[in-house]
Amino acid sequence: MSEESAEAGLDAIMSERRQLINLGYRLLGSLADAEDVVQETYARWYAMPVPQRDAVASPGGWLTTVASRICFDLLRSARARRERYVGEWIPEPVPDRTEWTAGRASGASADPADRVTLDESVNMAFLVVLESMTPAERVAFVLHDVFRFSFADVAEIVGRTPGACRQLASSARRRIRASRSSATPATPAAQRADVVRHFKEAWEAQDIDALVRLLDPDATATGDGGGLASAALRPIRGGEPVARFFAELLAKAPAEVIVLERTVNGQAGLVAQVDGVTEVVLAFDVAGDRIRHIWGVRNPEKLRSWTTS
Repeated sequence: MSEESAEAGLDAIMSERRQLINLGYRLLGSLADAEDVVQETYARWYAMPVPQRDAVASPGGWLTTVASRICFDLLRSARARRERYVGEWIPEPVPDRTEWTAGRASGASADPADRVTLDESVNMAFLVVLESMTPAERVAFVLHDVFRFSFADVAEIVGRTPGACRQLASSARRRIRASRSSATPATPAAQRADVVRHFKEAWEAQDIDALVRLLDPDATATGDGGGLASAALRPIRGGEPVARFFAELLAKAPAEVIVLERTVNGQAGLVAQVDGVTEVVLAFDVAGDRIRHIWGVRNPEKLRSWTTS
């Protein structure tokens, strides 16, 4: 192989990195873990003898399949790790600068049923539902419904029959639908941003009555400190308790804390910083003009992409 051909081949292989990061993040809920998966995937690619690599008909398909298998193995081991996690585990929030590309895979199914968009699949409410799925459900659903893998391709990754994978994806869809069953029609992005902005203003003013008006009566707030930062160990439930919790939280915060409006996982969110260091990232689930859920991530290991951006 000529030097020019080798360089072109390297460029083609490395161009898959963004796709693999996108896939790994949705499968694992962690950008850091997704990056580790990509590194391991490339290590396996370059560990193969050159003739074996040259014989791969679709390097991108090979990389995606291997990354998916690594993610599947990690998901199965993650359950035990998360049982030991201090407090609640929330998917790692990602900032606006993260680029999401269109999913695709060799041999993808043309079946359009229940497809979700790549943007939708990154919002926090969606990722939290994914966390409730079994590893096999999550992998089958994300690969088929988000990244358009055929069920035959999914079957090779999870070690089930295509029919079983179809059932896994169907079960996952039912979980998604159940999470939306009581929701009002999708709230436009501009309206969500207005609600979050009003929450920020009421929070900074420590106006409990205004906060209560913005919160659904059954609203919940979930924090994730991971034992590395202070956070409520259990979700706080009810509009008024959540409002009082946030008012007290800001009252105890350092005087130099600032709250900024930021895009969190593709939707309107808030970031609290002290001296330029991100202390907490807040993601919101908004229905109509009310906030149904707030996720607050304080675990510094999950905020690296915010403190370095």
